Amino acid sequence: MRRRTWLKVGLGSAIAFAVAGGMVATVRPGLEGGRLSRGAREVLRAVSLGVLDGSLPPASDRRDAELLAQIDRLEQYIGGLPPAVRAELSQLLAILASPAGRVTFAGLDAPWGEASVEQVQASLESMRHSRLLLRRQAYQALRDLTAGSYFSQPIAWGVMGYPGPTDL
Repeated sequence: MRRRTWLKVGLGSAIAFAVAGGMVATVRPGLEGGRLSRGAREVLRAVSLGVLDGSLPPASDRRDAELLAQIDRLEQYIGGLPPAVRAELSQLLAILASPAGRVTFAGLDAPWGEASVEQVQASLESMRHSRLLLRRQAYQALRDLTAGSYFSQPIAWGVMGYPGPTDL
């Protein structure tokens, strides 16, 4: 294929993703009334497991409680973002929560709630190293939101060996 053909395919794909994302987001948005939809919570739970693997407590009731707290922190953080950013994030979460978006955009065959940590991590890595800028940006947004909201909490500082701020 020639370069011009690749550019046309890339542009066509980007337009198709944008149209499909807009349609999905209007039908079932990722944020409903400023709160995460059920699908968005499932996506962010799986992404949190993938990004924070090794930082969370081992599988137990404590881990489940920590994940619920993580999703609540994410929801609170997202609520404080500017409206335009929340709208874009709502579209991204809506796309990822839909089966078609999960498979085509994230490259994840299993539903988010059933996917293993390894499957989610492989999906995130494929987004991270994608040729499509949109997929790389989605990866960065998901990773930054997840890691930032988790590691900003004093409960996570011990995992990193950070004793906390010093008293002046």
